[in-house]
Amino acid sequence: MFFRNESFRDFIRLYPVISGILAINIILWLLMYFPNPIGKLIWIWGVGWNTGIEIGEYWRLVTPIFLHAPNEVTHILFNSFSLILFGPALEQMIGKFKFIFVYLFTGIVGNVFTYFVGINDLHLGASGALYGLLGLFLFMSFFRQDLIDPASRQIVTIITLMGVLMTFIQPGINISAHIFGLIAGLALGPIVLTKAKHYSPNVVYRRRVVRSDGLNYDPNRWDRRRYRPNRNLSSIIWWVVIILAALGILFGII
Repeated sequence: MFFRNESFRDFIRLYPVISGILAINIILWLLMYFPNPIGKLIWIWGVGWNTGIEIGEYWRLVTPIFLHAPNEVTHILFNSFSLILFGPALEQMIGKFKFIFVYLFTGIVGNVFTYFVGINDLHLGASGALYGLLGLFLFMSFFRQDLIDPASRQIVTIITLMGVLMTFIQPGINISAHIFGLIAGLALGPIVLTKAKHYSPNVVYRRRVVRSDGLNYDPNRWDRRRYRPNRNLSSIIWWVVIILAALGILFGII
């Protein structure tokens, strides 16, 4: 469920929502990383600012989900790795629109409680949304075990426990975003998983075409070759991404 065998081109085709979120995050981070007027405006008007929210700038509950610290490469990297780790299975299982809803809702909930707790006046990052995805998997692990295999349940449980523990140990962590994002993901489980499909890492095969002259055309012949696991460099890269994502969660980097 959490292991990738796709090529990068197939990943974009199979998981367009995740690919779009990653693209938005990276583009916004690059604009803020290199000194320029646009990047400065993105920071000024997009960062989570509790004082701004208090005076009615409510968009700041949403925009921080797509922003990352411009002076920390690890922040955007590990958030991206975590989205690649936990996102694909959910996008396929619950569908594109529900995935967008879960991602935004849990991220907003994390920012709302960040505002009410009031510890971090400035905040940004996708940690609330990412912990929301983790919370949804945690709900599966306990209440919808038909949707998740035993090995994946163990991975989710271990990463969640260690991630929550490191949230309270590591300095500079937005505790409210992590904890309430996780709770929001758990709470959405009964709603968004009612019609969830089982995750399948295989390609959705198209129907074989049989022409009137008796010739057959199999549109999936290249897909079979493409999806053989561990046959190319992309498989190694995916494993590196998975390991780094897990480390980022365990050590509170996201």
